[in-house]
Amino acid sequence: MVVINQFYIQFTCPLRVFTCLRAYLFTCLLVSFAAMEFKTKPSQKFDLPKRVARLGELAFNLWWTWQPEAARLFGKLDYALWERLGHNPIRLLQEIGRARLNQAAKDKDYLVLYDALFEKFDEYFTKQTWTQQAHPEFDNKPVAYFSMEFGLHETLPIYSGGLGVLSGDHLKESSDLGLPLVAVGFMYGQGYFSQRISEDGWQEALNNPLVFEHLPVTLVTKNNKPVTIQIEFPDRSITAQIWEVRVGRVPLYLLDSNVEGNDDYDRLLTARLYWSDLDRRVMQEVLLGVGGVRALRVLDYSPAVWHMNEGHASFLTLERARELVASGSTFADAAKKTLGQNVFTTHTPVPAGNDEFPLWLLDKYLAKLWPELGLTREEFVDIAKHHQPHGETFSMPILALRLSSGSNAVSELHGQVSREMWNFLWPDKEEKDVPIQHVTNGVHTANWMARRLNNLFE
Repeated sequence: MVVINQFYIQFTCPLRVFTCLRAYLFTCLLVSFAAMEFKTKPSQKFDLPKRVARLGELAFNLWWTWQPEAARLFGKLDYALWERLGHNPIRLLQEIGRARLNQAAKDKDYLVLYDALFEKFDEYFTKQTWTQQAHPEFDNKPVAYFSMEFGLHETLPIYSGGLGVLSGDHLKESSDLGLPLVAVGFMYGQGYFSQRISEDGWQEALNNPLVFEHLPVTLVTKNNKPVTIQIEFPDRSITAQIWEVRVGRVPLYLLDSNVEGNDDYDRLLTARLYWSDLDRRVMQEVLLGVGGVRALRVLDYSPAVWHMNEGHASFLTLERARELVASGSTFADAAKKTLGQNVFTTHTPVPAGNDEFPLWLLDKYLAKLWPELGLTREEFVDIAKHHQPHGETFSMPILALRLSSGSNAVSELHGQVSREMWNFLWPDKEEKDVPIQHVTNGVHTANWMARRLNNLFE
């Protein structure tokens, strides 16, 4: 395992970024990366004056979300509308009157801000990055980052809490440093729900379907047709299309099962984050892990590292092994060969928060997979079997821990708890020797720091 010295990182990277997040990213990456290029162009259907036409380009790249000057540039067009639309630049440009845009295109003070921002924007995407300077050996070896949720901005509600915010900050930090990440998640069509309390004191959840035309997402197409992947279950196949979000230099690909050809039940598979229904939950995780690998393959990515942010994406380890088995390897050889490229971050310090599925669900949804791996059902179950008081289960964290060479917790104390929790997987080791490291979580400082404080530190 390659672990970059934190002291070295602290004094060779820009000072405005937390050292701990930087160390976390490098520990997860482990091996080299590659510069990625975007594979789609957003369909910017805005009626903008030529002098300020690049506002449309800016609206479709979430780089603006950690640039206070960019938010001010949008807000200055119409502060009241900007606030009412929840700081959504795409809706702002769609709804603002042409007369106001014409006025802004002639406003000298506004154009000074506009030109300064786009000079910074162009410099960001053209200058040599820290990674290119300090680690040119990372070229052509990308890392794939899988997570169930990404907290990037309030206008893209595809996250629920800390796991998503951390994922979002990782993408932003990777963009700033030039680390060549490509990320995979879900396009949740219903986004957040609105909560209200009924007259008799019960919580009610009201779903708010997203309008994709109002979001910084672009459907990935080829020859004017959506790029899709298929997942085969024992009784049917499911198709998913792919949306792209641009987070600075980093592409985020979001899978979406709401496509023609799927039945109504399957079209709702990616409607919500964290279905409580176990059937949909295991199907989601198969789609994320197996479907995510297939999505990156169809988009011509060959990652050198596959990072699972929590156990939800652990099925990617089996899909990667299946690819090699299909080429003639045994499962044992395939698992050994892919082990060194798999990285797992565990977050949840209590057993109840780690996804585990009853074995009958495996028979229902994964019965086609173990023959493709050259395994019997019993051999397949044994990979991630967990003996519980209520019976045997298939554990997603155990699957990730057993098929990854690098595993880490998210703080020093959490590392201690995790080593104690999973010590039974290594009965020949003392607790302190359980191979789960820790890297303390950090944040992407530029995203969370007030503009005036950032100016002071600069």
